[in-house]
Amino acid sequence: MDVVERFLRYVSFDTQSDETSSTVPSTEKQKLLGQALADELTELGLSDVHFDECGYVYAVLPAAKGFEDLPTLGFLAHMDTSSGASGADIKPRIVRYTGGKLPLGNGKTLDPAVFPSLDRYVGQELIVTDGSTLLGADDKAGVAEIMTAVAELIAHPEIPHGRIAVGFTPDEEIGAGMDHFSVEQFGAKFAYTVDGGELGEIEYENFNAAGATLRVHGVNIHPGSAKNKMKNAVLMANEWISRLPAAETPAHTEGYEGFYHVSHMTGDETEATVSLIVRDHDMSRFLARKSFLEDLTAFENRVWGEGCFELYLRDSYYNMKEQILPHFELIENAKAAMKQAGVEPVCVPIRGGTDGARLSFMGVPCPNLSTGGSNFHGVHEYIPVPSMQKMVEVLIELMRAE
Repeated sequence: MDVVERFLRYVSFDTQSDETSSTVPSTEKQKLLGQALADELTELGLSDVHFDECGYVYAVLPAAKGFEDLPTLGFLAHMDTSSGASGADIKPRIVRYTGGKLPLGNGKTLDPAVFPSLDRYVGQELIVTDGSTLLGADDKAGVAEIMTAVAELIAHPEIPHGRIAVGFTPDEEIGAGMDHFSVEQFGAKFAYTVDGGELGEIEYENFNAAGATLRVHGVNIHPGSAKNKMKNAVLMANEWISRLPAAETPAHTEGYEGFYHVSHMTGDETEATVSLIVRDHDMSRFLARKSFLEDLTAFENRVWGEGCFELYLRDSYYNMKEQILPHFELIENAKAAMKQAGVEPVCVPIRGGTDGARLSFMGVPCPNLSTGGSNFHGVHEYIPVPSMQKMVEVLIELMRAE
């Protein structure tokens, strides 16, 4: 199979993770793809193939003869997809993009006026959705590219390489991809995640991240006699939200700019719950953002009465930059591999996080590489076929021993 065939096969598996689940992995269906990948790795001839009860897949491509002393280099991608759009019954199709608006189906289009990166791919084949689901390039494109690169090394034993560790993880989209990952089983000294965006991107800086849950306790009284008695929890929660900086949301920020993002709200007059995330590349500003939420909550309690607002903050991951800088050869090697494959590298900050960010703090420095895809987590997701093919070349060059 080539990289496109693999990708189309993998997206046929519904692997959405679920942040409300208490199981590991968060959805049992992720294991179906995990077992299929373990079987494929075994068929390819990798050694130490291991598929564990938590849904993680590990395998090793032994070093070529004469290169056994090189440090083990790892490559990771995640199997789950976002809950931002349906991941079931995906109907991908390959189209040649000739410019202008590209109809997807279900009333959706890819419009370069909205997605200007499309203009770079005029004349290329794109893999797109039918407008009803996400595509799953985040991160099944990374899975397909790693698998294809390893298969190419096996098919061409004349290519020199050291020991290559392969890992596929569940639950990355809900921030739990490293929760049960075994560094010992993986066995790599350094690694790369293949979980980025457009072709050529190299990422070694990511957000410091926290999740927050606000619980608001109101008092419900019949509307006819509610004056000076009712405390409407929904309106109280809305007041708290309204005090967040209006210009510091994902829709108004870019690059290194941090944000507050309210992602979910439920409630009635008696109880309301608000879920949000906090992000910033700079640690001091990240800490200040969390302090702001705590101060805001304390202020609202002074207004409405102590105990009406309860805030729960939990850190998710931190900026991997400090872990990567002492091993900057990982970035230089990635740049060289891209140039060798005819790809212009560009280092960009991640406006999010990856398994690699957490793995870097577990003792395995792990920057992130592009997959070639765009518009992840929604029905407008697409990936150019040539970008996937180029990423396979990049990975082979990165795996190649000097």
